[in-house]
Amino acid sequence: MLVRQRPAVLRRSTRELATALADVHGPRFAVWHTDELLFGVQGGKLVLRTLGGADLPAPEVVCVRQVAGPMRSDREVTLLRHLERMGSTLVNTLDAQLRSRNKVSQLQELAVAGVPVPDTLSYATAPLEGVVRSPDLRAPCVVKSVSGAKGGQVFLAPDPYLLREVAGSLTRETPFLFQEHVASSHGRTLRVVVVDGEPVSAVLHTSHDGGLTANIAKGGSATVCTGRYPKADELAVRAARALGLDIAGVDLLFTSDDTYTVCEVNAVPGWRPEAAATILPAVTACVAKRMSARR
Repeated sequence: MLVRQRPAVLRRSTRELATALADVHGPRFAVWHTDELLFGVQGGKLVLRTLGGADLPAPEVVCVRQVAGPMRSDREVTLLRHLERMGSTLVNTLDAQLRSRNKVSQLQELAVAGVPVPDTLSYATAPLEGVVRSPDLRAPCVVKSVSGAKGGQVFLAPDPYLLREVAGSLTRETPFLFQEHVASSHGRTLRVVVVDGEPVSAVLHTSHDGGLTANIAKGGSATVCTGRYPKADELAVRAARALGLDIAGVDLLFTSDDTYTVCEVNAVPGWRPEAAATILPAVTACVAKRMSARR
């Protein structure tokens, strides 16, 4: 399992998965942090080493547990590419990670695949002050950083005047997207975890104060509802397939009581403790399947 650099604390779900994989694979399983590895080319061959200089064989399967958004092309992405070129099977693959790392990139792939998504606008290098004055930008709209996570850098702009007032205070590190506000889903989202093309868990997130975001990190509540929304499960599977993800957390918005649109997709989903009973066996089986296929 490849995880982010130290001293970052591993998520509870990642620790649970590491324990489950260790139980199945014993000493053949290991957790590596990205800051523990050296990689390069020597004698015309790709090499992987520890900081202490010990040679490491290419792992058969690498379960990637790094949030894709903050990955840098000259750092984590290069390491993942190196592992793939050495012959490792990545879960999720590098291409799938790259497709899902940016929220607009996700929407591009989903829309081309015919998966329903909210109307969204973004930009490349245009000045933000000019973007928020565009006649194509309609309010109310949801404003998000294209690489945000856990409900961070997300707010509802009720009118264009507010957008113009706050534009000068928004960070310029990454672009923002401006997304249609699905009023029927305000303060609630449905997270479906998909593993190897099968929906294995569903959780309804609800805002605690009537606010827009329902993330647990923002104080929202979560109710496990696996199997209760079959049409949502079907849509989540389509979204994961469109992005090429072996493991995905698909966040859905309610457009009615039984219709949905895809808000975003997470390539490294977390889960509630009560959902672990269905998710952990599915993920360990996914990894075992990849190892079996290699043999």
